[in-house]
Amino acid sequence: MIEMSEADFEAAVADALDAVPAELMQLLDNVAFFIDDEPPPEEPDLLGVYEGVALTERDGGWDTLRLPDRIVLFRGPLMRMCESRDELLDEIEVTVVHEIAHHFGIDDAHLHDLGWG
Repeated sequence: MIEMSEADFEAAVADALDAVPAELMQLLDNVAFFIDDEPPPEEPDLLGVYEGVALTERDGGWDTLRLPDRIVLFRGPLMRMCESRDELLDEIEVTVVHEIAHHFGIDDAHLHDLGWG
């Protein structure tokens, strides 16, 4: 397990978002990013979650009036699974890309096939 302060973790998430190609970030539609310390008790090892309606599922009608979709990264499980700062930074990047992919309608099986699982 590696420890990282909340401020350093937030900076690492910001760096991971900065590493996502600008063209891809411009395609994100109405998405807000959050960091929580822990996931729901029923999923203690969850690293991140996309909450919303994927672009491939939207009907184009009332979607413009919706609250933003949410991508949440969970600091506790990410720190517990990593043994070094570099490993944690890599895992944060992978989790950010993984959750962004869900926004675009890419499921877990396809992400695992692509190496982003």
